[in-house]
Amino acid sequence: MRKNLTYLALATCLLPVAVAAQEAPDAGRLKADVEKLVSFGTRHTLSEQHNPKRGIGAARNWYASEMDKIGAGCGGCITTSTIERVFTNERTPNGARVVDVLGIQRGRDPNRVVIVQGHIDSRVSDVMNFTSDAPGANDDASGVALVIEAARLLSKQTFDATIIYAALSGEEQGLLGGTLLAETARDRGWVVSAVLNNDIVGNTLGQNGQRVADRVRVFSEGIRASEAVPEQLLRRGNGGEDDGPSRALAKAIDHTAKDIPGGLDVFVDRRPDRFGRGGDHEPFLRLGFPAVRFSVGIENYNQQHQDLRTEKGVEFGDTADKMDFAYLAKVTAINVAAIKRLAAAPAAPAAVALQGALGSDTKVTWTPVPGAGGYRVHWRRNDAQDWQQHRDVPASATETVLSNIIVDDTFVGVSALSQGGAESIVTFGGRAPRRP
Repeated sequence: MRKNLTYLALATCLLPVAVAAQEAPDAGRLKADVEKLVSFGTRHTLSEQHNPKRGIGAARNWYASEMDKIGAGCGGCITTSTIERVFTNERTPNGARVVDVLGIQRGRDPNRVVIVQGHIDSRVSDVMNFTSDAPGANDDASGVALVIEAARLLSKQTFDATIIYAALSGEEQGLLGGTLLAETARDRGWVVSAVLNNDIVGNTLGQNGQRVADRVRVFSEGIRASEAVPEQLLRRGNGGEDDGPSRALAKAIDHTAKDIPGGLDVFVDRRPDRFGRGGDHEPFLRLGFPAVRFSVGIENYNQQHQDLRTEKGVEFGDTADKMDFAYLAKVTAINVAAIKRLAAAPAAPAAVALQGALGSDTKVTWTPVPGAGGYRVHWRRNDAQDWQQHRDVPASATETVLSNIIVDDTFVGVSALSQGGAESIVTFGGRAPRRP
């Protein structure tokens, strides 16, 4: 069913949510979806909008039809909508109509969202060339196929949060589709628990001939793009450079992936994106939303942003035959498991404050989370990157004291738990901001 986007619309038994029993992503379906996207010739943002067989308009319509099919198969649990805006910049000098297609699986809370996304547009060597074939198999039909497969698998369940399956346009013209969706989230007051951006997630053979098939990189910011200088200084004083919401999301994904048999290692890459480069998660970071980028363990630049050609025996171009669909299925499995956890969990606590200077105990307080079945207080030594110990407390609590834990030497954070044990990302604790 297609409709306008007018809405988005523990007791003590707190066990980790199992992910091993979920249905595995299908490499054959992923391959078929990538090849279908490639079949539209070019998906450049400035390409044809209304041709039924070629161009970005045809590709968007096909994606919407796939979301409609999945929604029909689950009794209407997913509805398909679009958001759009005309953007003008140096890569769209005459203005470009940028359209994002969204599959919306409404949860019990229609206003809290988990977003999984890829960009549907493609390009060749000249970013302004919108007529030549630009297959865009790995960049980024791989991410869009992952989003579709995630919808197929997750549509069989009901979650607390709303899940948005997004195919973004305009990434190659300046992260336009990501900007459109991030600003829509802000303007509509959505509570964004996580944004999983998947961009170039389907190859294992690198530029140097090295094959890397055992890991996926998850990029996340440390110092937050959304924080003003006083907030950055407060984070510096708290020692929280490695524990902002985006980094906490990356760590949660890493922890979740460890429970997937035969899966991939999550390489928590401590940069917002690859060196000197960017992606559609960054507009969300600028607005303060927790967002990360998934990308392959090793890239092949001969197969990114290239005209289709062969030079001196080297094939250039982003074609499906250069991809590893078994690997793409594993990246998809990590996304599905992470979404399953975060959409089943409550929102993370809005703030966590610590007291304990000049003492031997640390008092931890946090803002209550509506619907939480309990809370998990994490702590670790200041010289460690990952949480080492935790304590579960009931839903009625908004504070606890860590006896003989000296705050000078310890980092502390708090997550919220559902009745079934699904855990939010961890909110890092520090000094409460001083009141004027």
